[in-house]
Amino acid sequence: MVDKELQGLLEQASETGARRALAGLGLDDASAAKDMGELRELLSAWRDAKRSARKAAIGWVVRMVLALLLIGIAFKLGLPGLVSQ
Repeated sequence: MVDKELQGLLEQASETGARRALAGLGLDDASAAKDMGELRELLSAWRDAKRSARKAAIGWVVRMVLALLLIGIAFKLGLPGLVSQ
């Protein structure tokens, strides 16, 4: 009997605490689920944008390194001398 009463008190206390926590975050109204969905979409879009920017930056660095490598090979083979003549 005491266990059931204690369990009931614990459940009530945890529900009250959860409601207070949600209210503190501003998620205690009817549009909270919609707001959370929008936040998840926004976070997903931000992660996609970061991933795309990272891929683009890496691509540009690779292209620059390859261009510098080709210029170095051209100088090593004496190709600039052919162009200036």
